[in-house]
Amino acid sequence: MADVRPQLVIPSAAACGGGPVIGLALGSGAARGWAHLGVLRALAAEGIVPDILCGCSIGAFVGAAAASGDLEKLRQWAESLKWQDVVSLLDVSLRGGLIKGERLIQFFERNFVDRDFAELQTRFACVATELESGREIWLHEGSVSQAVRASIALPGLLTPVMHGGRLLVDGGLVNPVPVSLCRAMGADIVIAVDLGSDMVGRAWRRTAAAPVPADETEAGWSDRLLARFGFANGNAPEQSASDNLPSLVTVLSSSINIMQIRIARSRLAGEPADVLIAPRVGQLGLMDYHRADEAIAEGEAAVARARPTLRYVVEQAAGRSA
Repeated sequence: MADVRPQLVIPSAAACGGGPVIGLALGSGAARGWAHLGVLRALAAEGIVPDILCGCSIGAFVGAAAASGDLEKLRQWAESLKWQDVVSLLDVSLRGGLIKGERLIQFFERNFVDRDFAELQTRFACVATELESGREIWLHEGSVSQAVRASIALPGLLTPVMHGGRLLVDGGLVNPVPVSLCRAMGADIVIAVDLGSDMVGRAWRRTAAAPVPADETEAGWSDRLLARFGFANGNAPEQSASDNLPSLVTVLSSSINIMQIRIARSRLAGEPADVLIAPRVGQLGLMDYHRADEAIAEGEAAVARARPTLRYVVEQAAGRSA
């Protein structure tokens, strides 16, 4: 595993007389990241197939599957998930995070990607964060699954990964939508997918709206998650009737959302994409991986909303490289 330095420059196809190189930056967003599956499918329907895939967190997970040719397989699996299946992939940790992540990555290796970066069908890289220094680490060599495991190590939820002498956590701490990585890998056009456009305050807006079944709420998910760690069925500390604080998972997920949204806005302002696709997936909670149908459909809808800009940018770039 190695980090790409910001000064890395790879000659593009356009510079060599070919068409423009298209890079796709898939952003972080936990379960909302299944929207990336819809984005990729809709882009393919428009005749847009990325030459470079870069991902952060769940974007790294989906991007790795796409780069290996396993995208359809991943989509079918995601659409088949029930919440019980998601819980079964969680393994308890007492240090560094609630979940070790070993079951998840072992499943990923067995079913989707278990190869070296050099063996992928499409050029791919992902982002992680060095916990000790706060450095942004660009992963593009060695084991794909280990790189993805580092990129998805959401602080407080998944344990950090020690690799290459560095303790790595989720790349969303530093670069939630890795446009800069696409540029460094030689992309002439960068299409970015930002999953946080409608997130801040969403959990509280859901609470204030009409009641929904307990198992579809963030609080319902927190009960399941806590049950996995032995804090259910009366074992969790009780709250008084007057204590109307949100659940543990709501506080954790909302805090992470705020942090990553602010960072993403700042990075995208300084390193803008040529096209920004923004699926409206704020209704999905941190662990709602069993709601892939909704996320995928919204990913496709987001591409439809961006279609005029997509076509204009791609046609203009193709004209310049002709």
